[in-house]
Amino acid sequence: MGGVRLRVIEGQVVPAAGVVDPERFQAGCVEAFVASWSVRGFSTTTIDNDVGVLERMLEALGRPAWDVTAADIDRVVGALATSGRAVSTRRNYLQVFKGFHRFLEVRKAVEIEAAFGVRLVCPVDEFNAARHVGEDSPAADPPPLPERVTAFFDFLKGRIVTARKYAPAARDYAMFRMLYHAGLRTEEAVMLDRSDVHFGRGPFGKLHVRFGKGAKTSGPRPRWVPMLDGVDLVLRWFLDDVRGRFPVSEVLFCDESGGRMAAGTIRNRLRHLMNVEGCPQSEWFSPHGLRRACATHNYERGVDLVAIQQLLGHWTVASTMRYVRPSETFIEDAYQRAISATLGEFTEQE
Repeated sequence: MGGVRLRVIEGQVVPAAGVVDPERFQAGCVEAFVASWSVRGFSTTTIDNDVGVLERMLEALGRPAWDVTAADIDRVVGALATSGRAVSTRRNYLQVFKGFHRFLEVRKAVEIEAAFGVRLVCPVDEFNAARHVGEDSPAADPPPLPERVTAFFDFLKGRIVTARKYAPAARDYAMFRMLYHAGLRTEEAVMLDRSDVHFGRGPFGKLHVRFGKGAKTSGPRPRWVPMLDGVDLVLRWFLDDVRGRFPVSEVLFCDESGGRMAAGTIRNRLRHLMNVEGCPQSEWFSPHGLRRACATHNYERGVDLVAIQQLLGHWTVASTMRYVRPSETFIEDAYQRAISATLGEFTEQE
């Protein structure tokens, strides 16, 4: 074998310690890790972004991943915080590194122990893991009120007949109605195809969200989302009368060339429309604000919290609770409904 010393560990033939270049070995591990993302269905954009994050994290650590200690993690994350990087950014660095380290534990642990004499232990622990951004931002802007959302949709609906281009204006109305009532992320909405709309599934019809957000590098997490609050009627109208005015493609909400809209384009589009609407910026909201409004307004209407969790595609109810921001009179309104129901029961008994 060209003079290379070999050892047999757990039935595997691996290079002996001292004959493997750690830099080249880690580069090969990174390539294998990235290849696994493609197999699991990650988009090219997600892969490119996370590869860059992983490379910057490894460079900042300054040593192979298997030699990294909790103190190294503290040092790098502390430097990110000092430089003003957001909590969400720091958390992303840690999540990508944890995913890579987990890959090494599952796929490369035997080789690493044989070549470098290291038994893998993840250096990211409960004391240096970044908290969720929601925990660091309790004062986040509340979602738009139902009245504000209704006024915005009335504006979009009225704009259809006055806009210079009918098709984009009609698409905007249907798309933002769907984002609100279905509680979709913009990254999920842009990946919808026309074939993902199933009018005959369930009492309201359902959207097949094939590229739902996963958790902890788990890859896309598909789910079925019911078309509530008249979204089925809106989408029937859109597919029958509007979609054919755009170039032929499989994309549900396409741009004027028939291609997929970028998530950033939808965010910019929403800001543009609210500017045209003329409402004060204090009443503006983002596509994600519509998603939080979906959670909050359904909760205020009495929809079960677990049902809202399934609608939004959250892994836990705790995640859903971070989205729910009831109105200032929520307690009083709930009290009034309870009293009214109780009085109604007494009246019927009499």
